[in-house]
Amino acid sequence: MSALSLKDYRRITVKIGSALLVDRNTGLKRDWLASLADDIGALAANGAEILVVSSGAIALGRTMLGLGRRALKLEESQAAAAVGQIALAGAWAEALGRHDLTSGQILLTLGDTEERRRYLNARATISTLLKMKAVPVINENDTVATSEIRYGDNDRLAARVATMMGADLLVLLSDIDGLYTAPPAIDPNAKFIPVVERITPDIEAMAGAAASELSRGGMRTKLDAGKIATGAGTAMIITAGTRQSPLMAIERGERATLFRPSAHPVKGYKTWIAGQLEPAGRLTVDDGAVKALLSGKSLLPAGVRQVAGNFSRGDTVAILGPDSREIARGLVAYDAADAVRIAGLKTAEIEAVLGYEARSAMIHRDDLVVNGNGFEI
Repeated sequence: MSALSLKDYRRITVKIGSALLVDRNTGLKRDWLASLADDIGALAANGAEILVVSSGAIALGRTMLGLGRRALKLEESQAAAAVGQIALAGAWAEALGRHDLTSGQILLTLGDTEERRRYLNARATISTLLKMKAVPVINENDTVATSEIRYGDNDRLAARVATMMGADLLVLLSDIDGLYTAPPAIDPNAKFIPVVERITPDIEAMAGAAASELSRGGMRTKLDAGKIATGAGTAMIITAGTRQSPLMAIERGERATLFRPSAHPVKGYKTWIAGQLEPAGRLTVDDGAVKALLSGKSLLPAGVRQVAGNFSRGDTVAILGPDSREIARGLVAYDAADAVRIAGLKTAEIEAVLGYEARSAMIHRDDLVVNGNGFEI
């Protein structure tokens, strides 16, 4: 494989995990952060726009508050985040300021990217920061997020931000230097994979679990992030962030896995649909409907065999084939109760069942994205 170069990319989203940025005993790793800021400064000087998705608020806050390694209650995690966010934002401002770069803090909750109006607002704010040559430093708002309304890991948040902002590249700085055929800590014969053309079920089977108690994500979440990113036309790199100047290490040719973007990426409005992290429901369809969807047609009620979930009209739902593999996502035209009533019916039969003239499509093709990566459910 030829050497990777970050200089080939115009807009880059960089995700940093908690374990890279925070030492559980001493707190913030300032020397490491300074080296990363050097990398960002060099890329910015070369004309690139950089977005940072930085974990570490809870990990930093719990160190500052002396909470140790014990499991934290929700309110303790949120308190730690409140303390850590101020310190983290200040550290980023100081590190980037040495390169004459202004940073801006963006704290997101799940609804900020999953609800269309808030998604557009977040995108506009971040776009404005980039136009002003500032570096957005983005994190989940852990002071208010609960388990029901959180991303769950910053890998997927980073992918959502990258696709929302039309980034050319997403770099996940990890505690491992790329993808292997099996977790190398468990299997000494695991082989490194330098390039992934497409994230298939075989590739997903190679994923392991999280390697640190400071981390929520493992390789599985990184591959989930990769499906979101590559499906929208954003390349992704997984590389070790444990070394100094981890971005320039990629330039030096040190080990990293490149995930190539889809040759037929989702664009515009459909990027938001495709990147939805948790569908509100699921529709299982027959083979005829699968063929229709793959040919670019709408999903009609006649092809729906099973309805699951408590969704409302306009929510994002997943569409599963007869083998229970996800083949598409889309904005459903019916509430769950009505979807159940008309599943399997021909268009001419719908009005008699519902008592009003309704849409002919369960999901219109304009609101539907066929999934090129083939999610395994």
